[in-house]
Amino acid sequence: MNGSIRKRGKDSWELTIDLGFDADGKRKRKFVTVQGKRADADKRLRQLLTDNDKGLPINTAKITVGDWLSRWLQEDVKPQKRIKTYERYESIVRKHVAPAIGHIQLTALTPSHVRTLLTQLSADGMAPAGVDLVRNVVHGALKAAMRLDLLHRNVVDAAPAPKIDRPEIAPPDADAVGKVLALAKSQVHPLFAALHLAAYTGARRGEVLALAWEYVDLHAGTISITRSLDRAKAGLVFEPPKTRNGRRLIDLDQRTIEVLRAHQGRQLLEKMQAEGAYVDQGLVFANALGQPINPMRLTRAFQSLAQQCGLGHVKLHALRHSHATILFAANESLFDVSRRLGHGSIATTADLYGHVLPGHGKKQADAFAHAIQQARPKEDL
Repeated sequence: MNGSIRKRGKDSWELTIDLGFDADGKRKRKFVTVQGKRADADKRLRQLLTDNDKGLPINTAKITVGDWLSRWLQEDVKPQKRIKTYERYESIVRKHVAPAIGHIQLTALTPSHVRTLLTQLSADGMAPAGVDLVRNVVHGALKAAMRLDLLHRNVVDAAPAPKIDRPEIAPPDADAVGKVLALAKSQVHPLFAALHLAAYTGARRGEVLALAWEYVDLHAGTISITRSLDRAKAGLVFEPPKTRNGRRLIDLDQRTIEVLRAHQGRQLLEKMQAEGAYVDQGLVFANALGQPINPMRLTRAFQSLAQQCGLGHVKLHALRHSHATILFAANESLFDVSRRLGHGSIATTADLYGHVLPGHGKKQADAFAHAIQQARPKEDL
């Protein structure tokens, strides 16, 4: 495809893009007017030619929301996001977004269309967090369209996000966590060491199960989190950490070092007993044949132990919350706990656990009063 530029007036340029011939042999052209300098016209022409090479029609009015969402999922989300994230986004588009607004031309999409979609999802019983995720998916897709100049604004900005009331986290306390781990140890549970590591480091389920021995230093007392094990449609997959800060070094206490040493010895014995059937992938926690453990197996093991301890239906992720709240109760700093947990930012940690920070308000009150007293004579106060 070729293109040319013709000056129309002061700071005005007409782009002519040759689209070839139609079925009747008639030449097809697209004309675009650009305001600005010659360099602006050159840049716009190159962009249009590139978009056409990618399969994007020059006439953006022909693109529907459904067309763009499919392209966005394949070209932006799939190559750049985690597999689980892509599968979640694809499911949202297929089940909720495409049936409702997929037929609308991309350039004709309005804030009203988006509001109607979100309102209907709420009316159908979708939780506010789910509605917010749908909104974020559509917003991300339209943001990508703006980068290609397919849209001049993101209409989702005019569709307010639903209010999400997050319940305060009340995880098991230190005594309850200790009871679960003691029960697992007494039963010689095959996943005792994995549960212990999750409880004593605050690592995510997938991070624990993806851990390899090469990233464990029992002499220095550290583990390095470099990846996560997730369930996808294709099976179990290793992926990068959930956040950039998720790649981290975690210090271990002496008790955890001893638990891992004992576990390592038992694993070596299992390898010998398997007599060649064990395919060693270097995993700290593997099944009887050396393969990765299905994350749901660890979840069910914890839930069963928790119920036996009278804790009810407590989720495995509660161990991560327990780790954080116990550290805060020991007056560990927000920054240090955030780094240990691998949160994307300290703001995430504060949002989740701000209500359990001990004495934080009293400390601020005393600091303010001290500052005023230092600045003014006591008789003036």
